[in-house]
Amino acid sequence: MKGHRMENLQRNYTPIQKDADLNITARRGGLVNAPQLTGVNVKGDLTINVNAQQPAKTDETDIVPPKIKGYIENCQAELKDYLQNKTQDLFQGTKEDGSSILLDQIYTELYITEGGSGQVNSEHEVIELECSKSTGEERKIHLDYIFEALSEEGNPPRRVLTKGIAGIGKTVAVQKFTHDWAKGRVNQKFQCIFPFTFRDLNLIKDASFSLERLIRHYYEEATALEASDYMNLNVLFIFDGLDESQLPLDFENNEMCRSLTKETSVDAILTNLIEGKLLHKASVWITSRPAAASKIPPKFINRVTEVRGFNDEQKDEYFKKIISDRNKAQKILNHLHSKALRSLYIMCHIPVFCWILATALHSLFTHTQDSELPKTVTEMYTHFLIIQTKRKQRKDFPGVDKDVIIKLGRLAFEQLQKGNIIFRETDLKDCNINLENTSPYSGVCTKIIRKEDGLHRYESYSFIHLTVQEFFAALYVLENFIDRGENLIHTGRVSRAQKDHVHLHKSAVDMALASEHGQWDMFLRFLLGLSQDKNQKLLHDVFGFKRSYLGSNQQTIKYIHTKIKKLSYYEKSINLFYCLNELGDQSLVEQVQKYQSSGDVSKASPSQFSALAFVLLVSGEDQDVFDLKKYSRSDEALGRLIPVFKLSKRVLLSDCNLTDRCCEYISSVLRLKSSVLEKLDLSRNKLQDSGMLLLSDGLKDTNCELQSLKLNSCTLSERSCEALRSVLSSPSSSLRELDLSNNNLQDSGVKLLSAGLESVNCTLATLRLSGCLVKEEGWASLATALRCHPSHLKELDLSYNNPGDLGVAKLLSAGLKDSRCSLDTLRLSSCNLSVRSCEALASVLASQSCSLRELDLSNNDLQDSGVKQLSAGLKSQHCTLESLRLSGCLVTADGFASLASALRSNPSHLKQLDLSYNHPGDSGVHVLSAGLKDSHCKLDSLRVEHCGSQRLIPGLRKCKCVSTLIYETRQHMSNLNQNEGRTTFSFVDWFIILTGDGGNKKQQINSPGMLDDRLLLCGVFFSPSGLCKLTWDLNTAHKNLQLSLKSVSSVNKKQSYPHHPDRFDYWHQLLCREALTDRCYWEVEWKGDVSIAVTYGGIRRKGRSFGCRFGFTDQSWTLCCSDDGYSVSHNNKRTELTLSSSVSNRVAVYVDYAAGVLSYYKVSSGELIHLHTFNTTFTEPLYPGFWVGPCSSVSLCDPHRHRANIQTLHRNFTGVECVQTHDVAVR
Repeated sequence: MKGHRMENLQRNYTPIQKDADLNITARRGGLVNAPQLTGVNVKGDLTINVNAQQPAKTDETDIVPPKIKGYIENCQAELKDYLQNKTQDLFQGTKEDGSSILLDQIYTELYITEGGSGQVNSEHEVIELECSKSTGEERKIHLDYIFEALSEEGNPPRRVLTKGIAGIGKTVAVQKFTHDWAKGRVNQKFQCIFPFTFRDLNLIKDASFSLERLIRHYYEEATALEASDYMNLNVLFIFDGLDESQLPLDFENNEMCRSLTKETSVDAILTNLIEGKLLHKASVWITSRPAAASKIPPKFINRVTEVRGFNDEQKDEYFKKIISDRNKAQKILNHLHSKALRSLYIMCHIPVFCWILATALHSLFTHTQDSELPKTVTEMYTHFLIIQTKRKQRKDFPGVDKDVIIKLGRLAFEQLQKGNIIFRETDLKDCNINLENTSPYSGVCTKIIRKEDGLHRYESYSFIHLTVQEFFAALYVLENFIDRGENLIHTGRVSRAQKDHVHLHKSAVDMALASEHGQWDMFLRFLLGLSQDKNQKLLHDVFGFKRSYLGSNQQTIKYIHTKIKKLSYYEKSINLFYCLNELGDQSLVEQVQKYQSSGDVSKASPSQFSALAFVLLVSGEDQDVFDLKKYSRSDEALGRLIPVFKLSKRVLLSDCNLTDRCCEYISSVLRLKSSVLEKLDLSRNKLQDSGMLLLSDGLKDTNCELQSLKLNSCTLSERSCEALRSVLSSPSSSLRELDLSNNNLQDSGVKLLSAGLESVNCTLATLRLSGCLVKEEGWASLATALRCHPSHLKELDLSYNNPGDLGVAKLLSAGLKDSRCSLDTLRLSSCNLSVRSCEALASVLASQSCSLRELDLSNNDLQDSGVKQLSAGLKSQHCTLESLRLSGCLVTADGFASLASALRSNPSHLKQLDLSYNHPGDSGVHVLSAGLKDSHCKLDSLRVEHCGSQRLIPGLRKCKCVSTLIYETRQHMSNLNQNEGRTTFSFVDWFIILTGDGGNKKQQINSPGMLDDRLLLCGVFFSPSGLCKLTWDLNTAHKNLQLSLKSVSSVNKKQSYPHHPDRFDYWHQLLCREALTDRCYWEVEWKGDVSIAVTYGGIRRKGRSFGCRFGFTDQSWTLCCSDDGYSVSHNNKRTELTLSSSVSNRVAVYVDYAAGVLSYYKVSSGELIHLHTFNTTFTEPLYPGFWVGPCSSVSLCDPHRHRANIQTLHRNFTGVECVQTHDVAVR
């Protein structure tokens, strides 16, 4: 091995005689060709030239030769012995008080996750911990495996950065990792591990070292190793505490250093090690608080991990380990698990805080009643100080000098003002702290002796945790105010009136709110808590502090309430609620809890919504899904609930009356380093383009993890598409799904979106543009985007647009046929497609490069000729289509026959086929059935419900009430009666006649006339279960409504309806019995002043509140009709409709439940004129409902009487387009 001290090669030059021994030694394992001299007698000197050569490299030659391996193992054994000795004890507080325990005995596994953004964290770390959570999908990584390759990685990482807040367990993790290696348990692939701390390196930051000398400076055990030895060793360097580093880590300007013996700055050694220039095979592990992690460029780090401290199970495990008495440990856990102490339990994620609580509560449970146990963080820290002090009193000192505590408080406050958490001996001397007198308080202010705390002999000082420093700072400020009347927070002159404790509190509140990153939040909590009489008494009785009766805190509480109400940055309100908790005020929390109990939080005030956010945060409940509709629908409510919102992975904000104002809040959440938001639904809010511009700032941020964004019906235009183009082009965008349906984007907007899709950074997989008024040019631009680089787009929805056959042809031929297009789902429902479009589609399906798996062509009048074209494409050996929807496409038996032929083709990939709302007839059903029996057919889902001759009516009116069909069927069955002598018909009989489909036999119909009695009461429609009748629900009708078979009227005389809990008792309303869960269509005639509604069944029935009235809740949608005109209402939002033509007293209603469509039309001379369409997502069955004003009435119509007037409904029935077509304007 190079560098090892070896003897020089020796040759024996004595005269060689027969049988003489020839000794030849090779250096470093070389091969020597030694001469064999036989039968030779040499007189005089014999010169022998020895040819030594390096052996061919094999796996065996990589092994260190035995003599050298043993030498290294000796060094390794000494290093392991040293590290094992130095890491075997874990000091819970400090070393001076001897509070150590064996690491293996107390160590509790830490929750460590793989991954992290490396961004700077500027928030107060405890505050962030209280207002954040684990995503639940982070990859946990065990401490032992942080240098192991994960399953999808080729090579193990060489440079690992581990982040974590102060006291979370980073140093203990390093200690445990090192100890287990030294004990030979894990990570034996490393021959040497050299742990350093940045605190040590700070002390030699101005000196010159080589890496070899730096190692020897701290590790005598490595003295025997030469620089060249390290080249063949697997070495790990650990650098703990980057946040404490005073080194600049100047990666750009430091000189390059590749030699282990070259003298250079310590900073240059570190940067070259981290970059991999110096000892490039070595591994490096760095730990840091998040705020300092950005000192190292991410490109030099192979893996980022984060120590999250303890999860709930690990907290419990730790308490049971540190407290030997199992019963007492369980009592402590029960105390912490109580609802009142939820905030303390949250802070137990920090191991140091766990130790503080265990120390305080272990003693208190022995001498204190449960009712007197501390319930706030200030009470806990006060008891901790007392307990630590009493321990030292008993052990070393007869008394306690309170002046030392005040001096420590001064140190804490002054260093806190400077932002320091580590200080030198000179800082202590500036505060007149005598180190010897400080030793009783070493459990609070730590004198870190490197020989004892780590591996080396240097001194620096810090409090054991930042919160302890903040506690002492608050104690100092308060006692200084009590003793001297001095307000250390107020910078200007203080008047006599300002010398009361209220002004001190107000100054502290203002300072905390003014701090940009919450640096004074915990200080404020402690200051207010220490002002409480209970803590004042403790400090007086134990330390002799002057006890001040500060009086009532009501003025302070009132001041905080005012601040909560006026706060524009609602995140800061959470700490103010913790402050109110310290002051014993729960008024706002109790008020909002009453609203929660009543089930109606919408009436809460802004301050109470902030209280609700606090309640939800400390509740411990899962906040993965945030639905604003559960609370209140407004920008103000959303802003107040942002602290909860930001913990959620899925946020539902649809139909919440939001404006562009909310987008600023949402954008701020998207920019958070801790953001876990993945899915966001903002549909049907009036965000407008201004809101989209605000959202785009957050969507482009490197911290944004959003994958799904729904903006259906948000009043967006071309300007929004420009903002979205920049989002899709951003390298930091993670969007995979984007829904822009029912916005006025037009071709110009889609062109901008297409430019974003063409970007190499775009990762969008799903794009929905249904009802966006996209025509030929827009489709052409999408075709261009689909054949870019390749495209990531997998699903595209262009339904309810009108591209024309040419637009479809451009999209299909130019886009889908291209090998770079990876689209597998295409939705073209209600796009006015014709046979020509089917020709283009067939060509695409037969294309070898086509990747389509799902195609939706529903509600296009393709007819049999178009389906025949499609069937030709389905037969192609290249066709891979698995799902085809042809619902409502005017297909008859001929089209069914061509599809049956396609199903028999070899092979057929088709698994799902939707042929509902067509008219196959008996022959069509028969031929399709035969196709299903073919061995080549792989179909596992076939829909043929709601079929019949009426489905051949063009447009949406194919979904009309089936009363017309009943009338026709009655006539047809009467003819069968006469011709065949039949007197009864089964359900199957007439169902086949109506639909061309068989079904389960459900009932016997004794005569055709029974169809009137049972099915024609008020109009019949189809549902998935077959025929259903639409009837009045008498139990819901208000007593001032008079019902007949087909009509309802408002009357002055109350009807003698029995009492029923479902009856509307104030509003003149009623419901129908049957639930709507599919497509249906009906018509009504009205007189006077009425509302025609659909609603969820859960709408309230009792009382005069608008929560019971159709159109004024989030559960109902209504069209209001009067002689003055029409209006629509939903969720108490009313929109007036203006028509160029006169009002008609006949109205049509169309519902497509699955598509979330509810459309209203006026019927004039048999023509349907679109009034309004609601686009939403229905989550419960819908019920038809009616409000009938005074002297008004509503009648359900029999459509068969007006068959001659049936016209084609407008195919593209999005609101704006229909307005243009029918001259209807929305105000």
